[in-house]
Amino acid sequence: MPDSLVLLFVAALGLAVGSFLNVCIYRLPRGESLLMPASHCTTCGRSLAWYENVPVVSWLALRGRCRTCGTRISVMYPLVEAAAAVIAVTWYLYYVASRQVPDPQDWYLFVSRLVFALAMLVLFVIDLQHRILPNMITVAGIGVGFLLSLAGPPGWRDSLIGLLAGGGSLWLLSEGWYRLRGEEGMGMGDVKMMAMIGAFLGWKLMILTVILGSFGGSLIGLALIAIGKGDRKTQLPFGTFLALAAVAACRFGDPVVDWYSTFYR
Repeated sequence: MPDSLVLLFVAALGLAVGSFLNVCIYRLPRGESLLMPASHCTTCGRSLAWYENVPVVSWLALRGRCRTCGTRISVMYPLVEAAAAVIAVTWYLYYVASRQVPDPQDWYLFVSRLVFALAMLVLFVIDLQHRILPNMITVAGIGVGFLLSLAGPPGWRDSLIGLLAGGGSLWLLSEGWYRLRGEEGMGMGDVKMMAMIGAFLGWKLMILTVILGSFGGSLIGLALIAIGKGDRKTQLPFGTFLALAAVAACRFGDPVVDWYSTFYR
């Protein structure tokens, strides 16, 4: 197939998956089934026709409102769909198209890290909106990440070290903060999410994720204090920052780790 058609197919696939991610984002925090009922307006309950479910296009055509009751449809829906498409195309270009002759490991990295990045997208939005990180993604992600490591990078040893060190370090930090200050520093959702990141990416990229996520969270926290919108006790959705950092580490982390490793060779 011509390259342009392949990219269009990957983009279309990303949009379609993004539409399902919106279902996960809405229903998981509410404990609803991901399969039943069919897509519907959450205000009037009317089932949506197929042409109202076309990613991005339907939202634009309906001008962001339900065709029946006129309720506003969140702009988050097309943004998630577009983000999923951008991630899919970007990952394909980097892991597959950039290779002269892609080998099985290239395809493995494309698929496994695409699954990981899309899961991070879901966790990013849910934590931003509800301050929770569903076990259906984090706990299941730990197992999926480790199983995938049996067939390719980062390898089962790095994956096991990553999930144990990632989840364990945050748990120790949270427990130490609670014993020292008598208040929770972070929830168990962050701990399980960090273990998932370590399982998928291995311990090296897990460390990079922690550094980037902590740095990003600190910057936002200081900015909120500076403009008078928060103080030192203001709670931030750490999972949101971890998700952004994990996606950045997933895409750009390998060259950074390789560069840093040269200082120890």
